[in-house]
Amino acid sequence: MVKKLPKTDVVVVGVGWGGGIIAAELTKQGLNVVGLERGQERHTEDYYMVHDELRYAVRYELMQDLSKETLTFRSNSKMRALPMRQYGSFLMGTGLGGAGIHWNGQTFRFLPYDFNIRSATIERYGKNKIPADMTIQDWGITYDEIEPYYDKFEKMAGISGEENPLGGKRSSAYPTKPMKHSPPMKMFKKATEKLNYHPYTIPSANLSESYENPDGIARAACQYCGYCERFGCEYGAKADPVVTVIPVAAKTGKFDLRTHSWVRRVLHNGEKATGVLYTDVTTGEEIEQPADVVVLTSYVFNNARLLLNSKIGQPYDPSTGEGVIGKNYAYQVVKGGATGYFDDQKFNNFAGAGALGMVIDDFNGDNFDHSNLDFIHGGYLSLTQTGLRPIQNNPIPSDSPTWGKEFKKNSLNYINKTLSIGAMGASLPYKQHYLDLDPTYTDTFGDPIIRMTYDFKEQDRQLAKFTAKKSSEIMKEMGASKVDSMKELGPYNITTYQSTHNTGGVIMGADSKTSAVNNYLQMWDMDNLFVVGASAFPHNGGYNPTDTVGALAYRAAEGIIKYSKNGEKLA
Repeated sequence: MVKKLPKTDVVVVGVGWGGGIIAAELTKQGLNVVGLERGQERHTEDYYMVHDELRYAVRYELMQDLSKETLTFRSNSKMRALPMRQYGSFLMGTGLGGAGIHWNGQTFRFLPYDFNIRSATIERYGKNKIPADMTIQDWGITYDEIEPYYDKFEKMAGISGEENPLGGKRSSAYPTKPMKHSPPMKMFKKATEKLNYHPYTIPSANLSESYENPDGIARAACQYCGYCERFGCEYGAKADPVVTVIPVAAKTGKFDLRTHSWVRRVLHNGEKATGVLYTDVTTGEEIEQPADVVVLTSYVFNNARLLLNSKIGQPYDPSTGEGVIGKNYAYQVVKGGATGYFDDQKFNNFAGAGALGMVIDDFNGDNFDHSNLDFIHGGYLSLTQTGLRPIQNNPIPSDSPTWGKEFKKNSLNYINKTLSIGAMGASLPYKQHYLDLDPTYTDTFGDPIIRMTYDFKEQDRQLAKFTAKKSSEIMKEMGASKVDSMKELGPYNITTYQSTHNTGGVIMGADSKTSAVNNYLQMWDMDNLFVVGASAFPHNGGYNPTDTVGALAYRAAEGIIKYSKNGEKLA
């Protein structure tokens, strides 16, 4: 029998960046918020012994248990999808703070071009520049409209940085100064300036100096220990939800956080959401939490899955292009980088920080002429010093044997003589790429899991080849003795790590026929249901997504507060 609890003003599903920001902003305004998180509670103290590569980076201590829930994958709709049984291409976090705990902290704004990509592309190049099956669309919000929310997120998190010379206009400077420059970063800066590009320091959620944010949350500066990605921060120097927004919500006395609470359905009466149904995973008890407003703030896949399992919104049909739930799934194109081997120089690559690095945007967005190129958009090129770790790093040139005496010799020779330039290529949506419910496989409770249909397209292959060439040119200018780079981008491979930047499935827009949520992330079909996260991105830009996720969460919070007062559609 389902236990029914007293009604609350707002219930939030998933307490990471999105859920934490929503909870903090709403409780400050006096609303009662219940936060449901299916993982465990976490504190900074949990990471005092975090420098354990085997436990966290290899055995994925902070990630979702794939034996309880995973997804299935196929390259196209003619194939049978199979479950992802072990981690590879991306890492799905779990527990309080979600993926906001194990991120690197690279905090980029998307470009103005991203938000009106379709109209801007047509205006500059004509309609024929967009492939017939590419489903890019404007976001229903402009850069100027989202800018104040970027500013709010960056001040809350204390982002350390300097202005992007090719980015959108800023209303204020970053709240803290840029991170330190290591010798490889100086080499990258010098080489890119010589090539007439525009380098700048990567915006970082790893604090360059001590900082107190507008909510009164004080944090210490980064120690450059090199344990960010896949790890929590034992200093609290890396901004994450547990050390920034969740304490603000808790302090109000209006936030009821319930961990180990696995939400399985959004309950509704057809036109309105009435609450959620969840299972307490410690007891197995099924519980109904009624609410005036329901906010989904879980990871991309689970936001779409909850809507589909709850029969909310029209599922996307790739054969007709109709429907919106599951539409415009996109990933990231990161293989167009280059690795340089230096015979005469050594580097300390084992120190660093998750967002320590230099970057250029000369080949991102529409910052360069695509008239004679077989792709649109682009990506940033960066040299990062995130802190290599001993188990998973053993660089050798591509023509080196991978076993035996010569392999050992090259391993020892190049371990501290190798640098890499990475490319974060945009991923644009196609009608064949989508999320839906798998007809065969279920999770630990017997609920259908999400099915992902995706592969690289010619757009991605041309983009990766282009950025690989540019990355190689920069690496040669830096003085590398030998440079390796990708020659051809093969099919998408889910078994090798690339990026955890999945987007789409519950996209935003200005038209209910082509999008699931409006520009406050309010469902067109159910006005007291909001869906927050990278699931709202109509495409993925040439950047890490967290700054945009945070900005949209602040805008959604503003919308929910308005809605709670007047109960009207916001857009």
